[in-house]
Amino acid sequence: MEILIKNANIINADSTNSADILCKNGKILEIGKELKVQSKKAKIIDAEGKYVFPGGIDPHVHMHLPTPAGYSADDFESGSKAALKGGTTTIIDFVTPKKGQSLQDAIKERQEEARNSLIDCYFHVSPIEWRDSMEQEIAQCIKDGYKSFKVYMAYKDSIGLDDDVLLKVMKAVAKHGGMVTLHCEMGDKIEEARNRLYAENKRSPKYHAISRPAKWEAQAVKRAIELATQADCPIYIVHVSAKESLVYIAAAQDKGQQVIAETCPQYLLYDDSIYEEDFETAANFIMSPPLRKKEDQEALWAAIKSGVVSTIGTDHCPFTKEQKALGKDDFRKIPNGTRGVEQRLNLIYKHGVLENRITLQEYVAITSTNAAKTFGLFPQKGQIAIGSDADIRVVNPQSGSTTLTLKANPLGTRI
Repeated sequence: MEILIKNANIINADSTNSADILCKNGKILEIGKELKVQSKKAKIIDAEGKYVFPGGIDPHVHMHLPTPAGYSADDFESGSKAALKGGTTTIIDFVTPKKGQSLQDAIKERQEEARNSLIDCYFHVSPIEWRDSMEQEIAQCIKDGYKSFKVYMAYKDSIGLDDDVLLKVMKAVAKHGGMVTLHCEMGDKIEEARNRLYAENKRSPKYHAISRPAKWEAQAVKRAIELATQADCPIYIVHVSAKESLVYIAAAQDKGQQVIAETCPQYLLYDDSIYEEDFETAANFIMSPPLRKKEDQEALWAAIKSGVVSTIGTDHCPFTKEQKALGKDDFRKIPNGTRGVEQRLNLIYKHGVLENRITLQEYVAITSTNAAKTFGLFPQKGQIAIGSDADIRVVNPQSGSTTLTLKANPLGTRI
């Protein structure tokens, strides 16, 4: 099917252009003036007065995630519908094996779970333990196209890794040409604090944030950078929330170390005062890391502008009101996660572009292009260019709301 977008104000991360865009068979076939269609059945879209962006890429989502509170509220079908509505055409989720399960078997299971995704779905793979076969499994993942590996410095009782295992994973990933992505929190200190607060009858949602202070995120970031230096491993630090963490990230980048940082809309737009609200409101913002202070928000915006933070994911992992209520009397039992995949692009446009914190080109970079380049999807994705996928978002410039999303392959593709 041919699709012609006329009068497009094309915004890429490195350029702007006024032209028509001709798409066919899921690819951008031609960009130019006064383009014509060949088929009488072609769809013609007039984008006069609108911005035309490459489709959004969310590098951090958790669809159909198993937890003690049950699966997260979005499966791949409902989550991808929400993503499309908000202009996101590609997501990167996670493969988390069970103890003793090979990475390859876990990938097959996760692929099956994602089969009903309506958009492109790629995966990070999470080693949660070290076995004699682990380096070989990591090497096979990379050979098969899975080049990013998510590890957790928290949650030591389930999927988190101690430093010695983390270093082994980094060395194996670096040896075979991959990248390690990290959830950085000092897990042991956090678990001690959580249990101590509960024993002191401090059990409301605000103690979730108190048990996970910014300094323990920053210390974990510092440690992750040190281990990555030893392993000569590229790293990507997910959901950075703390001003203190940015100091270590910026210093490593200044030295030429390959340290890439991601943040999320919630850390840019909300602060920890929300944990003083009623239970339902506060519980909806229970996530890890928790919300921080207003000064952390401003530091994150400045880090986006300077390039220290280069991507914005959502950590999308919503739960129902009933699931959140399981922690009514114990903040430790409130499932961690909130929504965001539908709202991300509009929120960053509204509070970034319209409030003059970032330019249109920077907006495209942090919501699409940088993620595409980081995770090997560029130039197929992350730009509007001849030969790229026809993943295209048409936007109202006054509000940033998505008026139309074109998806190259409506059934989704996966590595």
